[in-house]
Amino acid sequence: MAGCIGGSGTSDDDAAYTVSMPPVGEVEFDSVPKKWAANNGSWADMGIALGQEPPEALYLASRYHTQYYDDIPGVSVDKSDMTSLWEGELNPEEFLELSESVDLFVNDPNFILGRTDSWAQEDIDRIEATGTPFFGNNIFSTGYGWHDYDYLSLYEAFEKLAQVFQETERYEAFASLHDEFQSNVTDIVPPESQRPSVAIMWATESDMGSFSPYLIGEGTSFKQWRDLKVTDAFANTDVRDFHNTRGSVDYETLLEIDPEIILFRGQESKTAEEFQNAIVSQMKNDSVASELTAVQNGDVYRGGPLYQGPITNLVVTERAAKQIYDIEVDLYDRTEVSDIVNGDY
Repeated sequence: MAGCIGGSGTSDDDAAYTVSMPPVGEVEFDSVPKKWAANNGSWADMGIALGQEPPEALYLASRYHTQYYDDIPGVSVDKSDMTSLWEGELNPEEFLELSESVDLFVNDPNFILGRTDSWAQEDIDRIEATGTPFFGNNIFSTGYGWHDYDYLSLYEAFEKLAQVFQETERYEAFASLHDEFQSNVTDIVPPESQRPSVAIMWATESDMGSFSPYLIGEGTSFKQWRDLKVTDAFANTDVRDFHNTRGSVDYETLLEIDPEIILFRGQESKTAEEFQNAIVSQMKNDSVASELTAVQNGDVYRGGPLYQGPITNLVVTERAAKQIYDIEVDLYDRTEVSDIVNGDY
């Protein structure tokens, strides 16, 4: 990927500055970070959009779906050497070791404390004492009870990271492109009576028939579905969001609700054809699942990632629009995205 590390920043790289982000508050930077780690693909994608090198580490590199860049000329990410911090147990010692080679952890420390039993605030403090700060907010889901501070929208978070990397002009170019994109999306959304009901779930190939349900919320992982104004098939049922309850639904429950469109997360590493062969074929051969309207009409699709940044949001929103509204037009200019990433704006 062609990048310009801090190249179009709005202040001198050597001048100290601060950026505020809930829950970490004011974070001071002596200079623009060069090497960094992040929690997930949302923030990794923001960094790429801002012309940075990819993060050195993520919680799970497998959930950073770099194939979304395939249609963007001049933009690619090789994650073959990217460290996955949470393949097993998330270990403070790994962060301490990593702090010797990175300038910034784009991680929400409250996410770590809220999702593990083995970490304490003392571990966060010990890592920050190395001089490598935490800077992040868990923006992808609003379903966690421990998240008692302000959420940020995708572009609010993106703007904060742009301030960290001193790339506000590049952010503003993306924000302008996004405004145009949002207008194009609005133009293709049909009247409310013609919008389908959709059920979003997590599926695994080896455990078809028991799914983790996701209610469309305010987190960034649902941005494309909010913008496309679909109807949440689970919203007025007894089904509750997986993030909050860790519950599941089965084929019988789905048949009672019978959504027009079924969307499965956890399948982004597959092509559309591989998804049909691995997942949809099992549903067609199941006596209950085969009765579902979505299965009979061929409306079972990959449901998009948990994590999306400004580039991947363009890609997955357009894909979703083509899935559910059967449009053929492109909703954004790939070359313009490439130009911004590569500093030509």
